Amino acid sequence: MKTVAVVGSQWGDEGKGKVIDFLATQADVVIRGQGGNNAGHTLVVDGKKFALRLIPSGILNPNTINVIGNGIVFDPKGFFEEIEMLESNGICTKNIKISDRAHIVFPYHKELDGLAEEARGDNKIGTTKKGIGPCYMDKTERSGIRVCDLMNKEVFAKKLKLQIEAKNKIVTGVYEKEAMFDFDEVYNEFIVYAEKMRPYVDDTTVIVYDAIRAGKKVLFEGAQGTLLDLDLGTYPFVTSSHPISGGFAVGAGVGPNMIKDVVGIVKAYTTRVGEGPFVTELFDETGDRIRTQGHEFGTVTGRARRCGWFDAVIVKYAARVNGLTSISFMLLDVLTGFDKIKICTAYKMGDKIINNFPASLEDLAKCEPVYEELDGWHEDITKVENFDDLPENAKKYVARIEELIDVNIDLVSVGPNRTQTIIRKNIFA
Repeated sequence: MKTVAVVGSQWGDEGKGKVIDFLATQADVVIRGQGGNNAGHTLVVDGKKFALRLIPSGILNPNTINVIGNGIVFDPKGFFEEIEMLESNGICTKNIKISDRAHIVFPYHKELDGLAEEARGDNKIGTTKKGIGPCYMDKTERSGIRVCDLMNKEVFAKKLKLQIEAKNKIVTGVYEKEAMFDFDEVYNEFIVYAEKMRPYVDDTTVIVYDAIRAGKKVLFEGAQGTLLDLDLGTYPFVTSSHPISGGFAVGAGVGPNMIKDVVGIVKAYTTRVGEGPFVTELFDETGDRIRTQGHEFGTVTGRARRCGWFDAVIVKYAARVNGLTSISFMLLDVLTGFDKIKICTAYKMGDKIINNFPASLEDLAKCEPVYEELDGWHEDITKVENFDDLPENAKKYVARIEELIDVNIDLVSVGPNRTQTIIRKNIFA
């Protein structure tokens, strides 16, 4: 069985898109199984950037089937914008399959997302306002509209009418605003999407299952990160789905025993977008320098990311809850030029040393980092192809993190391009 799941092992933005693109050159099938177009992956091939939000990162490989699984909340408008972008760059998009069980994001989801965030005031979550949370709310409430519903005009009309009525009541009754949603307007827009989507729609659970049983190389593409998981992340500053390895089985519609390896994508430092405690966050020139050198601005939102030193407590937690079998270590080149580099090995809360990631955000906010300092390096590493050719201090940094996390680092990224990847072990071997 040749199945690999790729998961973000921090707060997202770890560089999953590059690794997935790199592995997709070997994969027969690539699957997205959770989230929506609130999560962006940036691929850089031959110096050209491709920002993907819904479409799996295997799309640049013409021989790879790209599956948008049942766990996705699907925004048709965003999907066809991506299709247009790819096709204008000469990329074939016929090898995409959309699950007929995926739930659909509608305009009312986006509007309610914004209204809810506005109403939170100082307690805002930092949502992208893409309608992801409200769509998952409908799904959990069992009132959502799925792709298979959209494919049937009568069923779609019936369900949409109920939703429009319900959402307008929320707008007028809860937020004290005028009714915002018109049935005919939404219906006419999405019926057009339905016909454009039809060639892509399929029972993707069968496609994925058959590919695995046939011994094909199947890649499960993670979005966001472990600490944004609804159950195991820094709640409530989390996403509305499960970007951990356990979420892949549900989101792709296969049994957990069909996932053989779990690769954790780990950034060489730590970043976060949105609200919530961040123990190693840097508010000084060092933080600004990491942000600038790492181009740490969101693919979807454009927001500046919060930056800090590497937090081993977080990644040890991610290794445990995901069952990581290997690590892909990203953006090592960003740390070039620092005289000293720090690693957070534990937390200190009052007189107490904490080695495990706490559930309580109130406790987390009280934590201070316990740092270990290593010597940095100044040599350019962006053209290094073999691990042994890295500067000694860069190798020591990687080795120390590998020791702290107790998971092998099999890939090391030294630049944004697909080719700027040091392979210590073949993931799909």
